[in-house]
Amino acid sequence: MRKKINTTEAIFPMPVLLIATYNEDGSVNVMNAAWGMMIDRNIIALNLTESHKTVKNIKETKAFTVSIADADHVRVADYFGVVSGNNVTDKLAKTNLTSSKSEIVNAPIINELPVCMECEFIEYQSNTYGAGVIGKVLQTTVRDDVMNNGTVDVEKIKAIAFAPYTKGYYEVAKRVGNAFKDGLEKK
Repeated sequence: MRKKINTTEAIFPMPVLLIATYNEDGSVNVMNAAWGMMIDRNIIALNLTESHKTVKNIKETKAFTVSIADADHVRVADYFGVVSGNNVTDKLAKTNLTSSKSEIVNAPIINELPVCMECEFIEYQSNTYGAGVIGKVLQTTVRDDVMNNGTVDVEKIKAIAFAPYTKGYYEVAKRVGNAFKDGLEKK
């Protein structure tokens, strides 16, 4: 038996992504976005409306970074989602986080977050089903402490996901299988 629920945004997990840009005055703007995905190996799509300060900044600077939010920074990540960059000029200054300028794009890297994709702005899609911001990932960096023998250790990242069912954040980490391998036994 199945029960109808009152949500259509039923994909879980939805990644909690922190999008960072520079404001006109050089201060750092960061927003929380759960509507993002990779649409090719190095192309990212963020479903953001043009009313966001972040989108205005991306269009102006032609760059942005996308960091994976982690359990250690869940409250700060939520702050970046509930406070608009249109109303608060330097959102990063209101937190205990720091930033460094990317060496390859005109956007800030949030130093304390585990994974950061440095992106070049490609286009903004504004049609009815447009994806919003499309960017090319030029480089991905990770903190040293989330590495294990030269590989990213997903459990050490402690990535969080948003659940539209409960409006809650959940840590995503437990490995349950091997991609491109476990299904081979069914061939």
